[in-house]
Amino acid sequence: MNDDEPVLLHTEGHILRITLNRPRALNALTHSMVRGIGEALTLAASDDEVTAVVIDGAGGRGLCAGGDIRSIYEDARAGRRASVDFWRDEYRLNARIARFPKPYVALMDGIVMGGGVGVSAHGDVRIVTERSRVAMPETGIGFVPDVGGTYLLAAAPGELGTHLALTGRAVGAADAVLCGLADHFVPSHHLAGLTTELAGCATASEVRETVRRHADDAPEGELAAHREWIDDCYSADTLEEIIDRLVNSGPTAAKEAADELLAASPTALKVTLAAVRRSAGLSSLEAALDQEFRVSCRAFDGHDLREGVRARIIDKDRAPRWSPADAGGVTADEVARHFEPLGDQELGLVPN
Repeated sequence: MNDDEPVLLHTEGHILRITLNRPRALNALTHSMVRGIGEALTLAASDDEVTAVVIDGAGGRGLCAGGDIRSIYEDARAGRRASVDFWRDEYRLNARIARFPKPYVALMDGIVMGGGVGVSAHGDVRIVTERSRVAMPETGIGFVPDVGGTYLLAAAPGELGTHLALTGRAVGAADAVLCGLADHFVPSHHLAGLTTELAGCATASEVRETVRRHADDAPEGELAAHREWIDDCYSADTLEEIIDRLVNSGPTAAKEAADELLAASPTALKVTLAAVRRSAGLSSLEAALDQEFRVSCRAFDGHDLREGVRARIIDKDRAPRWSPADAGGVTADEVARHFEPLGDQELGLVPN
C-alpha cells in the first residue's frame, strides 16, 4: 500500500478498508478517487474472504468534503467537459454503492458534504459520531444537490429535506439519523475498536450486530424542535412563497433561513426545489441520479456555478453576482430546461 495514493486499500481480516487520502483537501473527491473506489468494490465483491467494506477518511477532520469544485470551475472556464465525465462515473458509483451485495460500512466522522454524502449515505450501514457535520451545500455555490442527494432528502420526514436542500445547512448526528442520512451513532473514540471487531466478522449478520452493539444514543439534535415552522413554510408551492412564509412565520430561526435563501443562487434554489419534489415521485435512486445528471450538466453550462465557486473558493469575496439576481427573474421554462433529456449523452441508469 502506497500511503501517497489518494485512495488507500487495506485488507484487515474479513474487511476491505477504503480510506480517502487527501487530508489537506478534506478528502475532496477527484475522478481518479472515484475510479479507485469502484475498483475496490470490484475487488471486494469477488473475494469470498471479504465480508464487508469499510470506508473512512484520512486526517481526522472528515470523511469527505465533496467534489473538487476548484477543478470543476477551472474546467468550465476553459470550455472543457471533464467534469461531466467525472459526474458520470461518480453517479454510477453512487448507484453501485447502494446495490453493493455485501455490507458497506461508512464511517461518517467529521465533515461529510456533497460527494462525501454520495460515497457514504447510500451504504447500508451508515455511522455518524459527535463530530459529524453532514450537508448538501450546493445552492451556496450556484449548484444543485446531486450524488443522489435529492432522492435522500425527498425521503426525509415532512419538509426537513426541502429545508436542508435549499439552505445547504449541515446537521449533526441525531439530525442525520432523523433525516435518513445515517443509521447509527457511535462515539468517535470507539471507531477504532469497532473497525477491529468488524475485521473478525465472518458474516453480514455479524457485521450488523457488531455495529448495533457499539451504537449509542446520539446527543440531542436541533431539527425536531423546529418541525412545525419547517413543515409549514417549506410546504409552499413556490420558492417566493417559501421565503415569504419564513420571513413572516415568527421564529428567529425561520427568518435566519430566509436570509440564507436570499443570499443563495435564485436559479439553483428554484431548480433544487423542483428536483427534490420530482425525486419524491421517482421509483428508484437510479432514476434520481439520471435526473441529477441532466441538472448538473445544465448547471455546468450556466453562469451561477462558475460565479458561486469564484466567490467562495477562487476570489473568496463572498459576493457572488447571480444571474438572474432574484427569484422573480427565474422563469418556469428556465427551471424546466434543466430537466430535459440529454439525448445520447444521458447517464442511462434507468432504461428508456
